[in-house]
Amino acid sequence: MEEKHVPRNIGLDLVRVTEATALAAGHWIGSGDLMNTHRAATQAMARALNTLDINGRIVIGEEHRLGQKSPLCSGQSVGKGKGPEIDIVVDPIDGTKLLVKGRPGAISVVGIAPKGTIWSPVPAIYMDKIVVDRDVAHALVPECMDAPAAWTLALIARVKQKPVRDLTVIVLDRPRNRDLINEIRATGAHILLRDEGDTEGALVAVTPGTGVDLLMGIGGAAQGVIAACGIKAMGGAMLARLAPQSEEEKRAIYAAGLDDTKILTCDEIVTSNEIFFAATGITDSVLLPAIKYHSNYAETYSLLIRARTGTRRFIHAEHGVRV
Repeated sequence: MEEKHVPRNIGLDLVRVTEATALAAGHWIGSGDLMNTHRAATQAMARALNTLDINGRIVIGEEHRLGQKSPLCSGQSVGKGKGPEIDIVVDPIDGTKLLVKGRPGAISVVGIAPKGTIWSPVPAIYMDKIVVDRDVAHALVPECMDAPAAWTLALIARVKQKPVRDLTVIVLDRPRNRDLINEIRATGAHILLRDEGDTEGALVAVTPGTGVDLLMGIGGAAQGVIAACGIKAMGGAMLARLAPQSEEEKRAIYAAGLDDTKILTCDEIVTSNEIFFAATGITDSVLLPAIKYHSNYAETYSLLIRARTGTRRFIHAEHGVRV
C-alpha cells in the first residue's frame, strides 16, 4: 500500500502551536494553580490547532488529565476541516505539576502522522516502557521487557562499550516502579528519578549528547504513544506494553479489545514514517531552555523533528506581542 504523505511545510505550523501553548502556560510557572494552568494551555493549543489547514483527529488527548472537560479529548476533530487527513497526539504540558512548582522539565508537545497510522490505547492509562537511542536501537529485543533489569542494562552496556555502572537511566519516581528502581541500583547504574515529565524523559533518553542512556518503567500510556512519535522520528527504539494498575483499568482495556500482554515497538505504535514532532520548552530542561520574558517580547526554544528526512531543527524565536 502506498504511504500517505503529510505536507513538508507543516512542521513550522506545529512549532507555532507548541509556541503558543508554551507562552500561555509560561505565565503560570510557579503559580501552584494546577487547574487554571492546565486550562490555559489546553485552550491555547486547541485555538492554535484550529487555525491550521488540516482535517485532524486527536488520537491521544486529554481525557485522563485532571478530570476536566477538554477540547483536546481523543476523537476530537481539529483544524479547519480542509487539507490533509492526519492523526494528532497532544500534550499541552508534559509536566504540569513541575511547571506550577517552578521546577525543570515542563514542555509542550504535539505529533502528527497520516490518518490511521497512530495506535490509540484509549482507555488505557498506564504503559511499561523501555526507550533507547539510535546507537542501541538495533539491539533492543522484546525479551528485554520481561528480563531482569541487570540483563537489559548489560546488553545496552555492551553495545555502548562501557561498564553498566556508567549507564544513566531515567525512571519515574512512583511506587509502581520501586522494584525496578531497586534492581537498577543493585547493578550500580546511575538513576535519574523523575517526579513527572514522562514524554520529556523519553526524548532526553533518545537525544544524543544528553548523558542519558535509556528510560525504563511504568508511566502514562498517552505519553508513551506521544513519545513514540519523537523516538521513531529520531531513529531510536522503544518497547512498550500496557500495564493496568487497577481492576477497573483492566476491565476497561479488555472491553476496548486491547491486549495487555502484547509487546509493541515504535513501528507498531506509529506505522507511518511521515511523522512530524514539535516541542517547546516551558521550564528549563536538558532538552530545551525555558521561556524567557522581557519587557516587550518573549523568547521560546523549540525542537522540530521530521522522521522521513531524519532532520532535527532547534528553533529560537522572539515573540514581539506579549500573550
